[in-house]
Amino acid sequence: MRSTGHWGHLLIGVAVIALPNLAQAETLREALVAAYKTNPDLASARDTQRATDENVPIARSQALPSLQGSVSYSRAIEKEASGLYDFYPSDTFTANTSFSAPLYAGGAIRSSINAAKVRVRQGQANLRSTETSVFSAVVTAYLDVSLNSAIVALNRNNVQVLEINLKATSDRFEIGDVTRTDVAQSNSRLAQGRATLRNAEANLIAARERYVQVVGHAPDTLDVPPPLAGLPRAPDEAVQIALDTNPDLIAARLATKAAGYDVKTADAARLPKLSVVGSSSYTNFLGTLPAQAVAVGSFPHIGTAQIGLQATIPFYQGGRPSAQIRQAQANEGAADEREVSVEREVIATVRADFAAYKAANDAIALNQTAVDAAALSLEGVRAENTVGNRTILNILDAEQELVNAQVNLVTARRNGYVAGFNLLAAMGKAQARDLALDAELGAALYDPQVHYDRTSGDANDWHSDPDPVRQSTPTRSVPAQDAQVAPQPLP
Repeated sequence: MRSTGHWGHLLIGVAVIALPNLAQAETLREALVAAYKTNPDLASARDTQRATDENVPIARSQALPSLQGSVSYSRAIEKEASGLYDFYPSDTFTANTSFSAPLYAGGAIRSSINAAKVRVRQGQANLRSTETSVFSAVVTAYLDVSLNSAIVALNRNNVQVLEINLKATSDRFEIGDVTRTDVAQSNSRLAQGRATLRNAEANLIAARERYVQVVGHAPDTLDVPPPLAGLPRAPDEAVQIALDTNPDLIAARLATKAAGYDVKTADAARLPKLSVVGSSSYTNFLGTLPAQAVAVGSFPHIGTAQIGLQATIPFYQGGRPSAQIRQAQANEGAADEREVSVEREVIATVRADFAAYKAANDAIALNQTAVDAAALSLEGVRAENTVGNRTILNILDAEQELVNAQVNLVTARRNGYVAGFNLLAAMGKAQARDLALDAELGAALYDPQVHYDRTSGDANDWHSDPDPVRQSTPTRSVPAQDAQVAPQPLP
């Protein structure tokens, strides 16, 4: 793990976004665990991966013997001959079995098994990618709720200050200390402040609803997010890690490898196949064979059995094998090009996220300077107004400048944390195992390899899993979110 000292000021800054009453606040780790257990996208991806696992025993079944049987019973309703010329039984029972075991299939079975195994690993990489995407969405939703809560609190304070300013300006107008223009300016700025507050409240409601969608329950008070560990010091370092561990890139590489096995499978269609085959048949007339038939040597029951080799040699198939081979080759080429495309995307994303993370860190310091300067400026303008050197409009402008600087500061803190987490995600370092969620979960993390190991060698026709049980939680019972935030002291 890398040193996180360069994230210290970001962590302290993010703390300002969170609102009071942290004793009962929900932590970011708790939100991540809730999504890990109940998010429908992640639960669906796990089910999809279990379905992908079954392609291995399905492919392997082609290499195993097959045994089939059939039974039949028939009764003659009408006979054409009778008396001395009746040779036909009235009842017939027949049982047949057939057996087949492939000996050689041109390598098609082996290639299809290998392709299925590679696609299992590809699916596991895709599952890790889904897990990372869900966690990124949780972090973004968590920080968005905190950010918009802070913006609402700042704008409500601003409205309260503007209301006080308007009252004070109106009182001064009554005694002739200011003009009607000053009152109008105060009234206009108050209306603008209230409009901005309404937009901020709408954004907070949207952020909370998004949180409900991703996490599965409504957000209450949110705690300060923990510092991010494992962040790189340079973009080249981040890219190198991503090239080794990004799950999307790993999945793309495995897709190319699986497509190569598909070519071998298609090529085997032109080769001969050899199998061991056998069959048996048993017929019993159930005591209904006429005496005339018995007299001429017919038996009351008949049984036969045979075993041998069967070779299938394709001479001409209408060009189908060649077309399938060319198709598989084209798919392999497409997969290979897709791998390059994903690699480009990963590199660009990592570099962009690193730049965003660095820029956000710089923006935090600059915006903190702006907030300090705006607060000092407002204090000075208010003081100078009392001696007539500043107008009401100067005060209103200074107050608005301070609010804007405070909003920019909390936004930069949010952007810095989200950019840092997105950088870890692009590097492939934002999965449950990287975040050590098993400690918070109180149980082992979901391991897709467990299901694969249990089913990959299963050759029993009568094995099945219990009916699926929904893991995700619906949110229809969660009430509509509002824009209530804890009251903040006036500056």
